[in-house]
Amino acid sequence: MNVTAARAFDEMGGPEGPAPQYAEIRRWLEAAPSEFLAMKHREAEILFNRIGITFAVYAEGGDPERMIPFDIIPRVLDAAEWALLSRGLTQRVRALNAFIHDVYHEREILRAGRMPALVVLGNESFRPEMQGFDPAQAVYAHVSGIDVVRVGPRDFYVLEDNCRTPSGVSYMLENREAMMRLFPELVTNHRVAPVSHYPEELWKTLRSVAPVHCNRNPMIVLLTPGSANSAY
Repeated sequence: MNVTAARAFDEMGGPEGPAPQYAEIRRWLEAAPSEFLAMKHREAEILFNRIGITFAVYAEGGDPERMIPFDIIPRVLDAAEWALLSRGLTQRVRALNAFIHDVYHEREILRAGRMPALVVLGNESFRPEMQGFDPAQAVYAHVSGIDVVRVGPRDFYVLEDNCRTPSGVSYMLENREAMMRLFPELVTNHRVAPVSHYPEELWKTLRSVAPVHCNRNPMIVLLTPGSANSAY
């Protein structure tokens, strides 16, 4: 069997040199002593521990709480890259909602043989009670977490789709806060797009799927497993 090894894509150390958006990051890393970076990494761990930013790994036994990993080297996407990725992710989320709607209605994708019926109907997450049910605005997944890995200058692979109320966005928000606190000069040297407006965007999204007969401000309720949960 022939196996072709995939070459990792390196934005800063590739044969063609650093990508333009990484030039400042590379200069910063080359100028920063390793002791300084190690100190900042420890400061990040102390900060996350103080705030309580953890995630849980329940399958391994023992204490499931783990400190969220923090990479002091930021991942940079320029405006054109983000526009490309954003369009693709938006399209994918719409496709996922259309897939779920089809599964609980006509099931055309199963009849066409594009996916084995057992994979869907035999899945533990499949709910027969949802058959024929139409949620408001036909939206099943209001928040989706799409895990993406970069393999080329304009090529991205999707590793996993998380549609069951993913909580990872909280780590994204806290990661940005930590970067701004630990490396303010690095952030100010770049025109970094804000992420702090995410709660408002979430509110708009949930408000947009209110039932059509709702003629006033809808009541939006967020369910949580409680403060004992790592994503609380």
